[in-house]
Amino acid sequence: MSETKDSPPLVRSDDVEGHDGVRLLTLDRPGALNAFDSPLYRATGAALDAARTDDTVKVVVLTGAGRAFSAGQDLDEMARLAAGEPIDSGFPVLLDALQAFDKPLVAAVNGAAVGIGFTMLPHCDLVLAADTARFRTPFAEMGVPPEAASSYLFPARMGWQRAAEVLFTSPWLTAPEAVECGIALRTVPADDLVTAALTLASSIATAPLTALRAIKATMLAGRADAVAAARAREEAAFAQVLGLA
Repeated sequence: MSETKDSPPLVRSDDVEGHDGVRLLTLDRPGALNAFDSPLYRATGAALDAARTDDTVKVVVLTGAGRAFSAGQDLDEMARLAAGEPIDSGFPVLLDALQAFDKPLVAAVNGAAVGIGFTMLPHCDLVLAADTARFRTPFAEMGVPPEAASSYLFPARMGWQRAAEVLFTSPWLTAPEAVECGIALRTVPADDLVTAALTLASSIATAPLTALRAIKATMLAGRADAVAAARAREEAAFAQVLGLA
């Protein structure tokens, strides 16, 4: 799937009236439940990079269009990759953009968050979950290792045993369970989710951008090396499992 000059963007980018300094990014592939193929990875990474370099933007809210936040990796593309088809995956583009994002990032999880839709959340600073949202990582049953540094970030966020359960047995977590294990800050009625996320982002955006960047930089510095190392280990394991190494 590629975006043409006349096709709608895969990520909608809106500076919302009444919320100065806040940009709303919406994953907009609802027919595929916002599953990430390479074009969507690249579009999301580009939208984050554009917000990062725009000094009128202080805070970004990320959500999904339709019923899902993201259903994870596009399985058609993954099957082609596993079959040896040369694909220039956009996955690292998104992860690099998340790691480089030096402003507050709020996720508004409006529905199912599966695979990368789940593992990207520890890269966000604040996560609000619709009360109907659900979370799952199907890596073990798919025969692949973790991704997006979740082998490090999940134990750090959830505790070792909860992370092991999530990664080994792939349970569906409810929104309250995501709050209980530290993935989300709180649940919000689904109809109020984006409004609540924008309100939270606006309260953050009252601070000077220099302060927000300094806070984010000092928080990220404590884990940057560990996240980079986890990604490298996961990528090597993925290549080995798929016979690409």
